[in-house]
Amino acid sequence: MDLLETYRRSLVEFTDRVEQVGAGQWSAPTPCADWDVRTLVNHVVGEDRWSVPLFAGRTIAEVGDRYDGDQLGTDPVEAARDAAAQAELAATHPGVRERTVHLSAGDTPAEEYLHQLIAEHLVHGWDLAVAIGADPRLDAGAVAECARWFTRRAGDYQQFGLTRPEVGLPTAADEQDRLIAAFGRDPEWTP
Repeated sequence: MDLLETYRRSLVEFTDRVEQVGAGQWSAPTPCADWDVRTLVNHVVGEDRWSVPLFAGRTIAEVGDRYDGDQLGTDPVEAARDAAAQAELAATHPGVRERTVHLSAGDTPAEEYLHQLIAEHLVHGWDLAVAIGADPRLDAGAVAECARWFTRRAGDYQQFGLTRPEVGLPTAADEQDRLIAAFGRDPEWTP
């Protein structure tokens, strides 16, 4: 599957799940121990907002603290839709895939950054789904692409504390459960 199509699917899936959050579920726990649903959604919306100037070639210093704090306001669903739409426009702008993105971890090829964003949307989309009792099934093609990419990076992510240690699974586990476990989540997690 094309990388940009995978990215689009991950954006849509995450936003679709945000639209399923019930009024009383914003403070529900998530698999991210320190985050409730609102904090998790705010994190991903913040990542989407950050992606726009980063894909445009801005540095973290140039962006500053613009995306610190609450990104959801009084309408979290609309904030998520708007952030996703702007992020998609930025990622699909001609020539973006050939650029270098200036991340806190250092200069990074834009295609690598796209993979990181796909993982954000998929894994946190799963977190959100299980937190609110929605269908946690992810797009199989996006899962396969993310798993292929992450296999080569899992050790680095764990070494730098970006993910928890991988959760052990039975050998018969499917690809989605293996991806979720690779990011330190128990596929059987419930609130």
